[in-house]
Amino acid sequence: MNSEDGYLRTIADGLPAVPGRRLRVVVVGAGMAGLVAADALLRAGHDPLVLEAQQRVGGRVYTLREPFSPGLYAEAGAMRIPRSHRLTMAYVAKFGLPTADFTMNNPNGWCHLFGRRHRFRDIDAKPQLIGTHLAEGERGVTCGQLWERAIRPFADAIHAQGEPGWDAIVRRYDDHSTREFLEEIGWSEAAIELFGLLMNQESLLNTSFLELLREEVGHFYVDMVRIEGGMDLLPRAFLPALAGRIRFGARMVAVDQSDTGVTIHYQTAAGRMQAEGDHAIITAPFPVLRHVEFVKPLSHSKRRAIRQLHYDASAKILFQCRRRFWEEDDGIYGGGSVTDLAIRNVFYPEQCRETGRGILLASYTWAEDAQRWGSLTPDERIVQALENLAVLHPQVREEFEVGTSKMWHDDPFAGGAFALFEPSQQTLLYRHIVAPEGRIHFAGEHASLHHAWIQGAIESGLRAAGEINAAA
Repeated sequence: MNSEDGYLRTIADGLPAVPGRRLRVVVVGAGMAGLVAADALLRAGHDPLVLEAQQRVGGRVYTLREPFSPGLYAEAGAMRIPRSHRLTMAYVAKFGLPTADFTMNNPNGWCHLFGRRHRFRDIDAKPQLIGTHLAEGERGVTCGQLWERAIRPFADAIHAQGEPGWDAIVRRYDDHSTREFLEEIGWSEAAIELFGLLMNQESLLNTSFLELLREEVGHFYVDMVRIEGGMDLLPRAFLPALAGRIRFGARMVAVDQSDTGVTIHYQTAAGRMQAEGDHAIITAPFPVLRHVEFVKPLSHSKRRAIRQLHYDASAKILFQCRRRFWEEDDGIYGGGSVTDLAIRNVFYPEQCRETGRGILLASYTWAEDAQRWGSLTPDERIVQALENLAVLHPQVREEFEVGTSKMWHDDPFAGGAFALFEPSQQTLLYRHIVAPEGRIHFAGEHASLHHAWIQGAIESGLRAAGEINAAA
């Protein structure tokens, strides 16, 4: 059943019927993985209890409605779903959630690099406008065209062989960073720099090449949708079935297990308590697990995976503006702009037009770029982002009303934005990340190969629920 088609059948029809007794399952975390697992177990006749440290469901699916004016909202976390993510889209369809297209690229967006500002449409027509010193074979084509040439052999192999085609790719390239791959195929340093800037990869060049390749070959950044009304409508859609089974404000502090059951010790405002079950599913990110006591020690391989799995930083800075000047003045409807300024990437969310106002994703950064924003105070972030954004859109000074920011690497319930393999970590760690430890099972986007996406959380939640259902 551990295939996409098998998971789709579970979403539609439930877990396979298994003769056996009803199991009590403690699920730690009411993010997407925990909600999916608890829902699948409940539908199969089991007895799930969900412990959630915060006062909301969704985890890193987090829609902000404050401090904005009525009718406005913005995504602090997940903001888009590729239609190629069939599991996520299956739940969207199951709950009847309204969607709209998410515009990823816009030829009217700005590219501000090396002190020059151009529209993307002009750069696509004349790549030399960027003015960097590319090698002879790299001139006259766009960075996107160079990248497409580089990954086409991989895409062709996966198209011809399907999922088994990944085995040879992983053996050959798991120890490569993206930079090492580009150097190996002969890209100049100027081309690598331009790729990092234009593709929002500069701070990620030393992470695993396979992470980026999997997204590109899987068409993760094309044909995308957003949920009208806020992405948090997806996790909230599980509440009619699960609300009575969720304990909010319950932070896991210790885990114990025996041959017959699992005990989760948790802290609430009323004191320390415990929940017992036949099995447990832990969906907490690994940085959080570093601070949880396992009374019966985990295996060496699991402890190593928890210590070593790399999590990336991510920062979003959001501005409410009195009018949608990027649309009215600049003709930018959706998509984004790219800069080499501290804000790096700007996105133009398309929701809430009916209010007349708009919210800009004034800065979206990863890794070291994000950590630098995290070193500033919240007020300092707004001031500097305003200065940067005014280089692209001088109107922002007049139209700005309120701003806020979210630093996922500083979130005590996340410890990072998402798991992101470093070179060789897929081979060294992945099988140990997903492996159960006795009666303890693990889920979350980190327990999949779809890091940073709702799809990975869903897949892992269904896998863990299936493991327990089979154990019945």
